[in-house]
Amino acid sequence: MKKRIGSYPHVCVEGGGRSVVSQAGAVLLVETVRKTGLDQAISAALTPWRKARAVHDPGKILLDVALAVALGGDCLADVGMLRAEPALFGPVASDPTVSRLIDTLAAGGKRALAAIRTARAEVREHVWQLAGEAAPDADGEVTVDLDGVLVIAHSDKQDAAATWKKTFGHHPLMGFVDHGRGGSGEPVVGLLRPGNAGSNTAADHIEAARLALAQLPKRYRRGRRTLIRCDSGGGTHEFVAWLAARGRWLSYSVGMTITDAVHQAVLKVPASAWTPAVEPDGEIRDGAWVA
Repeated sequence: MKKRIGSYPHVCVEGGGRSVVSQAGAVLLVETVRKTGLDQAISAALTPWRKARAVHDPGKILLDVALAVALGGDCLADVGMLRAEPALFGPVASDPTVSRLIDTLAAGGKRALAAIRTARAEVREHVWQLAGEAAPDADGEVTVDLDGVLVIAHSDKQDAAATWKKTFGHHPLMGFVDHGRGGSGEPVVGLLRPGNAGSNTAADHIEAARLALAQLPKRYRRGRRTLIRCDSGGGTHEFVAWLAARGRWLSYSVGMTITDAVHQAVLKVPASAWTPAVEPDGEIRDGAWVA
């Protein structure tokens, strides 16, 4: 272990040692937090919620919870995995301290959420700059995919309810920045919703899109360079009108089931309005057209 830099110790991985280190795979996540400056940004954002004589930094506590989830944890007490390896994760708050912080942030409501989201957006823009040609906006455009997912709950939890697929759990609405064929989606929003939340609720799609746009660099928060994609769940007049509203002018793509009525409407589009569809890399997609 080298000297402590930021919220976490700076560690080196060497072969030939005899000791076994649990959760060593999290070193990659810890180094990502350090190099992106996420630890400093979150700590600064949560300064208003830090008590004068607090030993543990609220930002560090929140990041520890996120690391615990990434390592397979499913409750606040699972930060104990990190507490067992201080050489990797540094000082980790006790379970009561973690719970008190979550209660404090919950009491902070929208103000606390806004502080965390602002910090994430600032760090995201910095990371995209560091990524250069590998950044999702390297071609001057950004694509955001919105979609609802069902999360099964195996016991009665807050907001858990019967879902439209006759299961039991939650129905969050997620948003991901598309990284193209060479990468995966980059999560930018997770709108928590009960299991019985509707698939076509325009207000939820608008809120998810608004939060997703706030995570993008300012130059992509409006205008045709930002494409919002969704399936038939977003196929409502209210949501599409919001995307295309004057001053927002976002590009959008809404997928839907082709019924006979839709088929007949498509046939009425003049041939001159159609252009070949292209993949993110510019390659023409065989047999696909866009009007």
